[in-house]
Amino acid sequence: MGISVWQLSILMLIVLLLFGSGKLRSLGGDLGGAIRSFRHAVSEDDKKDD
Repeated sequence: MGISVWQLSILMLIVLLLFGSGKLRSLGGDLGGAIRSFRHAVSEDDKKDD
């Protein structure tokens, strides 16, 4: 039993109504920056090991 398309769309609509598009946009940008920073740190560790 997985999540259907309708359930996912209703969930996204509720989240959008609760937080607003501006808050979600900034949250996505912050999350993207954190992932980028983590990848950079991991690649630096790999270079140090060599």
